[in-house]
Amino acid sequence: MASPLVECIPNFSEARRPEVVEAILESIQSVNGVKVLDRHSDVDHNRTVITFVGNPEAAAEAAFRGITRAAELIDLNRHSGEHPRIGATDVVPFVPISDISMDECVRLAQRLGQRVAGELGIPVYLYEEAATTPERRNLENIRRGQYEGLKEEIASNPARQPDFGPNRLGSAGATVIGARQPLIAFNVYLTTNNVDIAQKIARAIRHSSGGLRYVKAMGMLVEGQAQVSMNLTHYRQTPIARVVEMIRREATRYGVTIAHSELVGLVPQEALIDAAAWHLQLDGFEADQILERKLYGISTQPSELSFLERLAEGVPTPGGGSAAAHTAAVAAALVAMAARLTLGKKKYAAVEEPMQTLVTHAEQLRAKLTEAVSRDAAAFESYLTAIRLPKDDPAQQEARRQAIRQATLTAAQVPLESAEMALEIMKMALEVCTHGNSNAITDAASGVLLANAALLSAGMNVRINLDGFDDPSLSQPLLQKLSGLEQNAHQIIQTLTATLKERAGLLLPVVQ
Repeated sequence: MASPLVECIPNFSEARRPEVVEAILESIQSVNGVKVLDRHSDVDHNRTVITFVGNPEAAAEAAFRGITRAAELIDLNRHSGEHPRIGATDVVPFVPISDISMDECVRLAQRLGQRVAGELGIPVYLYEEAATTPERRNLENIRRGQYEGLKEEIASNPARQPDFGPNRLGSAGATVIGARQPLIAFNVYLTTNNVDIAQKIARAIRHSSGGLRYVKAMGMLVEGQAQVSMNLTHYRQTPIARVVEMIRREATRYGVTIAHSELVGLVPQEALIDAAAWHLQLDGFEADQILERKLYGISTQPSELSFLERLAEGVPTPGGGSAAAHTAAVAAALVAMAARLTLGKKKYAAVEEPMQTLVTHAEQLRAKLTEAVSRDAAAFESYLTAIRLPKDDPAQQEARRQAIRQATLTAAQVPLESAEMALEIMKMALEVCTHGNSNAITDAASGVLLANAALLSAGMNVRINLDGFDDPSLSQPLLQKLSGLEQNAHQIIQTLTATLKERAGLLLPVVQ
């Protein structure tokens, strides 16, 4: 099963202080399993949009850290900008990319909202697919009156009470969190500084006032130029080209035209291909006719070296320690899979929360073990480098001895850490076997067995690296810890045997 991938596009109410934007960005990037794809800051809007992707748990954690940092550094009482806003972190949408449903993104938004409200005391509103009422599907309804208006009404107007958190606004304001389909943030600049024209065109093209379906628009003045600022919420139903041509037609009524346009954040490739095909009038055009797509297909064929191919090459690294970490990472993925198959099932509603915790922990361990694959190889490379140090005089000999000593310890510590994580995965997999979806019991059991194999394999690497080590005060604690891990693993295997027999009538082969 492929790892689920979700996109998150938080909007922060700051663009004029680069140091604040950098601090927020760093907090997001501090989470393993998250990749920042884009950042866009607009000084006139005084707003920064950061786009990142990751597995659901990592994406939610990165969003939480970004919200936390923004709350510390942004004071809405001192904020001004062209773009409407109610919070330091104004809006946080989750978008399903691969192997994740919209319903799962909704639950992700709900959990993040509860955490933001509970731990940070920030009022949270749910919108789009996560909305709790029809009126709150539309972001504009929630943001009506902006921060200043919401601050006056949140305590007195029942319709403006948040979904989570207090009925009052602090300096960080409120945050809107939700789940939605891919959205294109798109701005068109006109050849005029008359903002009234931009506002009239926005009124003509937006759906809420009789314009194009799936178009949200407003007119504003940006850097002395009239701008039609838009969100296109369903580019397949209302393509970019159709929107641009309607703006061009409306602009002609006022004696102006389009100066240029811009994207805020990222855009699906399909949307630009459709626009190009429309303008070029390419009948019968297919995306496979694009050269780069063909080249990408060639470059991603299995001919590229995978980890398994590198492992089989007959070179010292990667070796057994890296293989152990890789195997434990596979076990962690199985735990996440089996736990996810338990979520959302009425039969297992009582274990929904612990299973969600297991998913989060499993994904964190999988990310750490993936890093350990490279760390183990690097540790052995460092040992080989130390062995090759010169030894022509006593000073060089002592330096070489110390380098070998340290490299040996590191080469033992890395697989020991993998073994510790493997034991954690065994415990988690056993819990899923015991309480999770019975249809995934063998997947969870496979996680136990793979993690056990990883632990034993990592242990062999610990022992071989410490064999003959000249300082028992350093090596013995490591070996004792390893022995304890192996004993605990053996007990888990015994428990697994009984669990499989009881829940599924399966007999586990004899394993060590």
